[in-house]
This record gives sequence, C-alpha cells and structure tokens, in this order.
Amino acid sequence: MQPNLVLIIGTVWPEPSSTAAGSRMLQLIQHFQLQKWKVVFASSASFSEFMFDLKLLDVATYPIELNNSAFDDLIQQLNPDFVVFDRFMTEEQYGWRVAENCPKSIRILNTEDLHFLRTVRQDCYKKNTIATIYDMFKAEITKREIASIYRSDCSLIISKFETELLVNEFKIDSDLLLHLPFLIEPIAPNYSSKLPKFEERQHFISIGNFRHEPNWKTVLILKEKLWPLIRKKLPKAELHVYGSYISEKALQLHNVSEGFLVKGRAESAKNQLANAKVLLAPIPFGAGIKGKLTDAMESGTPSVTTTIGAEGMHSNLNWNGFISNDYEEMANAAVVLYQDTKIWIKAQKNGFDIINQLFNKDINGQKLNEKLNYLKSNINETRSKNFIGQMLHHHSLKSTKYLSKWIEEKNKH
Repeated sequence: MQPNLVLIIGTVWPEPSSTAAGSRMLQLIQHFQLQKWKVVFASSASFSEFMFDLKLLDVATYPIELNNSAFDDLIQQLNPDFVVFDRFMTEEQYGWRVAENCPKSIRILNTEDLHFLRTVRQDCYKKNTIATIYDMFKAEITKREIASIYRSDCSLIISKFETELLVNEFKIDSDLLLHLPFLIEPIAPNYSSKLPKFEERQHFISIGNFRHEPNWKTVLILKEKLWPLIRKKLPKAELHVYGSYISEKALQLHNVSEGFLVKGRAESAKNQLANAKVLLAPIPFGAGIKGKLTDAMESGTPSVTTTIGAEGMHSNLNWNGFISNDYEEMANAAVVLYQDTKIWIKAQKNGFDIINQLFNKDINGQKLNEKLNYLKSNINETRSKNFIGQMLHHHSLKSTKYLSKWIEEKNKH
C-alpha cells in the first residue's frame, strides 16, 4: 500500500524560531512523517531570512502563486490524500481549486487560532470594551472563518475554549472539529535535574514576536504598568525582553536604569527561558495557545499571565505560576515566585504536569491519527452530513472562483 501524501498549503513558510504557529506547523509535519507519510509544502509567500529549511526534513517545497491555474496542474500531479490549509485565508484562496481538481482529497483546515476571536478582542481592547459573542457574530471575519470551517472536512482547533465556542455558540457539529493542542514531547520524571536550578537562575523574562499585535501590547503593559510595580519591590531586578522582528519603537523602550532591557531575537528561546526565574506575560487580548507559555513550561520556568494568556491551557490543572488581570496582584505574585524556592518549584512541577496531560504528543497524535483514518474511510458519509458545507461550496466559492479567474486573466495582459 502506498503511504499517504499530505500537501500543506502554508500562509507563510514556517519560522519555528519566530512564532508559535511556526512551531505548530513543524509539529504537524513531523507527526505525519512518523506515520511514514510523505509531506510536501507549498506557499505563495516570499522566502524569509528565518524560515526553516524544510529540506532538512526531506519535505519537498513548491512556491506557488495566487490566482494562477498552474496550481491546478500541480495538485493534479501530486494527487494528495490530504490537503492541509494553513489558516482560513489559504482555504479561501485554494479550497475551490482542490475541490475541483482533486475531489477525493480530504481537506483539513489548520486554524492555528480562531482569527475572528483574536481580531474582535483586539478591536474591543482598542475601544476599552469587553468582546462579546454579539461582537463576534457581527464581524465579517467571523463569517469568513466559519464558512471556511464548514467547507473543510475537518478543522484542527488548538484550544478547548475555542472548540466549545464553536460548538456552543456557533452550533457547529463537533464531528467537523478536532481539538488538537500542541504536540510536545512528554517530560520525564527526572527532567528538572537537567535544568538550571532556582538559585542558578536570574532575572525576569518576556518573549514574543514583535510583529504580533498582542505581543507588542504586552510589552507596553510591562513597561508602563507591571514592571514599575515589581521594580519597587525588587529594585535590582532586571526584565529581559526578547522577540523576533524587533521594531525601532520597541528598541526605544530599552532603559538600563529601570532594569528594562530590550534584547531582540533570541538564538534559542528555550535556553533563555531556562536561565530566567519568571516569565512575565500580561497578555491583554489574543486567541489560541500561547507558545511562550508552553516553552516556559518545558524550560521549567514559572509564569505570571492573564486569563486570556492561560485560556485553554490548563483545564482543571494548577497553573505553573499565577493568573490574574490585576497588575498589583500580578506584581505581588511575580515577586513571590522570584524569591520563594518552594513556591517556585511547585509552580515548575505544575507546568510539567500540564505538558504531560494536555500537550502530550503521543496522546494528541493518536487523536489526530484516529480522526484522519476515520475521514479516509468515511469521507462520502462525512460530506453528505455536512449540508451547510455543501451549500457553501455550491454558492460562496463560485464568487471566489470567478474572482480568481478574472484576476488571472487580468494579470496576463
């Protein structure tokens, strides 16, 4: 029997050293390869300085163009068993081409996070209001993303919170969804002995891609709100701020006398985290699973974050540090974690428990295998039950299709 062929259509080329989405994509690729499946990756994005060299994983790469029928020839040639769309915008652009040229290919949407949830929360944050379900219902991006979910045979949802939001509020059939968090190597019982100990660590740390708006706002909150409160109690403490794609406005926040040190890109985020005592992540809005927080757990570093920061990341388990939306409470908790060995060690253990119970790659990978194998054996039944998806393919993608064809013709002249 021939191994399955998986075509991943990326919004961007993966950058695991820059973004959690890049790490997630590599996790998926490596999982497929563990099943002895062949993986190929295509994207219309420009190459970037920090993109991962997929050839190291023996993944064939195909630069493609938007609104170009050359993609039709490519996908017919590949004839993949599974097509994974990286984010809903990619499904909008290429979903109709896949459905027309390879109707038997199973279409998987990898949401990364729910973009409409993050976007609506960001808009409401700017207006100093709390995002409601009615704000989400009204947003155009919500309609686009939900339509993309219906058009797909299965959507990978990274957060339990987001899965429940889709089922309970948007009434999406749970059979169309798979709650699939990160796929992380389980942590062994003696793992902490290989990490720097409490007394060997120093400084607070913040980390995150500066291009990502929630990360930039987090840095501003640290600078203006949280760090001054911590610094009052720990006048010699330092906060080291790391992040890829650092901007000039971020560099201007660097202030040695305040102990607020903007460092820029980290060669290894986990190494920097493993040498710090506490991660500060007062994330004001966002969605999905925060890679900086799972990286901190893997590095044995307790964290202080908000309810949105920890959303969908701990279930009924104890957090590996402290969760609050009050800056005074966060500052007090950060100081305690920084100074109290016993509390710090307990928080570290909580992080290991979260990784092993919620992000275990063996458990989550098995869930993914079962879902994909079921779809391959029952795809006709699955699609016939998804009547809304059938309607959307019949109507809404017609406009996408003909707009794309119009642009393609226009580009020829």
